[in-house]
Amino acid sequence: IKDWKTRLSYFLQNSSNSNKRKSKKAGKHHNYFRPSPEEAQLWSEAFDELLANKYGLAAFRAFLKSEFCEENIEFWLACEDFKKTKSPQKLTSKAKKIYNDFIEKEAPKEINIDFQTKNMIAQNIQEATHTCFSVAQKRVYSLMENNSYPRFLESEFYQELCKKTPLTRAAQGT
Repeated sequence: IKDWKTRLSYFLQNSSNSNKRKSKKAGKHHNYFRPSPEEAQLWSEAFDELLANKYGLAAFRAFLKSEFCEENIEFWLACEDFKKTKSPQKLTSKAKKIYNDFIEKEAPKEINIDFQTKNMIAQNIQEATHTCFSVAQKRVYSLMENNSYPRFLESEFYQELCKKTPLTRAAQGT
C-alpha cells in the first residue's frame, strides 16, 4: 500500500503542478484531495465514473503502472484529447504523434491491438479525422474495463480508499 500511496501522490502532485500552471492562465484552481470512502465507492458503479474523477483517474493510472500497462490509459487519454482538436494542422500532427507513440511496430508505448486495426489507422492518419483512432480506442477501453478495472476494484489500494475510518474520541469532540 505504501508503494501505491507514493505512486498516487506522485501522479497527483504532477497533475496538480501542471494544472496550477494552466490554471494561473485561466484563472481556475483545482485542488486534489483524497476522496471520501463514499466517493471512492462510486467508482465501482461504472468505469466511466472512475475515469471522470481526477483522483480516480490518477489512482487507476498508478494501478496500471504497477501492472506495467499504463500505455492503455495514456493512449485512451491521448485519443480523448485528439478528438477535441479543432485545427486541421494540429489534428494531423497529433495523429502522427499518437501513431508514433502507441501504434507503430516497436513504438515506445505500443498498445496491444491487432494487425488489421494498425493498418487501418496507418491509412486513416494520411488524412486525419477525429475518428481515425476510434476503433483502437474502443478496443483499449474495453480491455481496461473488462480486465484492469475489475482488478483495480479488488486491489488493496482501492479497498483502503473505500474504508471508513472510525472516528476517534478527539475527532468526535468528547
